Amino acid sequence: MLKLIPDSRTSQVLGSFILLAILLFITGDISITTATPGAEFQRMLAGLLHPQWPPFDALTQVLLQTISYALLGVAIAAIGGFILSLFFHCRLIRIVCASVRAVHELFWGLLLIQLFGLQPLAGILAIAIPYTGILAKIYAEIKQEIQQRKKLYLPTHSSYLSQFFYADWPQIKTDFASYTLYRFECGLRSGTILGFIGLPTLGFQLETSFMQGHYAEVAGLLLIFYGLIATVHWWGQFKFWPIYLVLALIYLWPNIIFTGNNLEWLLHQLIPLPLSTAEVNFYSWFKPILTEQLLPGLWQTLVTGHIALVLSAALALILYPLLSHHFGNPVTRWGGHISLVVMRSTPELILGFAFLLLWGPSLLPAIAALAIHNGAIIAHLTGRHSNHIVLRPDAPSGINSYSYEITPRLFNQFLVFTFYRWEVIMRESALLGILGLHTLGFFIDSAFESFRLDVAIILIIAGAMLNIAVDSAGRLLRQYLQLPGHLVISNNR
Repeated sequence: MLKLIPDSRTSQVLGSFILLAILLFITGDISITTATPGAEFQRMLAGLLHPQWPPFDALTQVLLQTISYALLGVAIAAIGGFILSLFFHCRLIRIVCASVRAVHELFWGLLLIQLFGLQPLAGILAIAIPYTGILAKIYAEIKQEIQQRKKLYLPTHSSYLSQFFYADWPQIKTDFASYTLYRFECGLRSGTILGFIGLPTLGFQLETSFMQGHYAEVAGLLLIFYGLIATVHWWGQFKFWPIYLVLALIYLWPNIIFTGNNLEWLLHQLIPLPLSTAEVNFYSWFKPILTEQLLPGLWQTLVTGHIALVLSAALALILYPLLSHHFGNPVTRWGGHISLVVMRSTPELILGFAFLLLWGPSLLPAIAALAIHNGAIIAHLTGRHSNHIVLRPDAPSGINSYSYEITPRLFNQFLVFTFYRWEVIMRESALLGILGLHTLGFFIDSAFESFRLDVAIILIIAGAMLNIAVDSAGRLLRQYLQLPGHLVISNNR
């Protein structure tokens, strides 16, 4: 029997997760509804094998927009997150950060477009706001991990800031930089998918090509995007950021409009209708929202997210050896690295859109997209972590090494990576509803399209509360299973 799971407590928890995922898969809306998925797949494959590119001017514009949004959004978030991390011990700060990061950047984008219109400020802030909450949390955890080791001795009367900058900062700055660059990579993906709500980034061009069936152009755009992500650790180094930020501001500035003309209108629209007029009864207004949108949307989001989480973990366990130095050879590891880069770099919204065209509008496209994207991320992190394991000279090889040596020794850290992705998977499950799948995002997008912003904000808050609950559940499970308390940050991303 393969010894993949180290103890009975872990076995019971994982068994419960797997059993629930099987039950949900059997009872959920998992079906292929297109008449000829094979024919559509052949057209997609033909396009992928013969990539084409849009005109150079149009391509340059969408790339510059995507990079500029990501740069400025992450720079603002890094500054804000760093400041908030210094006070993360305060409960109010933790609540604020949890609240803003619980709302996906596309939903922030939909809100900010109502305020600023389709201009760069909406895209920049849509990335900056949730990323500030994410970076504050990660920076605080890195700082806490360093403080639990021990630091340089300073005079007892030293202030908190003196202790931080003289004792903590030299030890944590490398981890801060590493994670911020990773978040910039995520920002490029976020900037891309903001095009799906109308902002002029790479995603807008991708969605247009998908809708028109120009799969060769889709392939060309994706190749450029993969190249952008694969080389970001070269061209995206911090030493270049001052120049990049100045250039991004110069490029976007003519189209940035700082206006508050829509603020009063937006705030009025966000007030629930029964509170703004006495003519509408609250119960009759809220009941159809609750029964027809909120509860069905939350349930479908939970079903999608839970199945995707289990499949992501299973896929990661299968794929992590592709990146581990304990398996294969340099050629297979190079091929595995490229495969994982493609899988984890492709935004889940683009994967979901492709699967939707292939299989039709059930939960299956969302589940497959989330499992591939997040499974590759967990596999990448797990494979990198496995390279720190030192084997004894007489250690077994092959499947025995995988089952009895490597996997049991990294399993706890693998679970940490997986539980950290749980909240993200739930956020993305809600998001994929904007493709027409009946998760929470479908009803949020419909509310925005019909200008029922009061309904949209209620649904967004409900989704945020779900994500906060999942994040708390993940933290409690890590404590129950006695897992490492902090995410391991590797310089070699």
